[in-house]
Amino acid sequence: MDDNGVLTLFDEIRKKNIIITPEEWVRQHFVQYLIRHKNYPKTLIKLEGGHRLHGKAKRSDILVFNPDGEKILLVECKAPSINIDQKVFDQIARYNIVHKIALLAVSNGLQHYYCEIDFDKQQYRFINDLPVYRQIKL
Repeated sequence: MDDNGVLTLFDEIRKKNIIITPEEWVRQHFVQYLIRHKNYPKTLIKLEGGHRLHGKAKRSDILVFNPDGEKILLVECKAPSINIDQKVFDQIARYNIVHKIALLAVSNGLQHYYCEIDFDKQQYRFINDLPVYRQIKL
């Protein structure tokens, strides 16, 4: 907590104290899942990266890069009270128009969905879990 009684924590990716909102709680836990369970290097994770979509400023919750700086994973986080529905999938699909990443994840901390995109065949398929970092085609 900060001096005003607001719940905060030190974000090891952004290297600063942040206020913990319900969505931020999900984002922080998902980052720890990526680092501790899937061996994604924290130095290759970017949080709340800005981009423009149809002329409007947007923010991607979690982007993961390979060592060459290419984007390999896009994650959309929602508060636990938000149902993962078609609107959420539409949102990450819109963001992916800009990013063009083959691996997507959506989470509200309670439900997690993972998807692989085949841009050549213009198809996608849901997968049961994210691959560990070393299994991704880098």
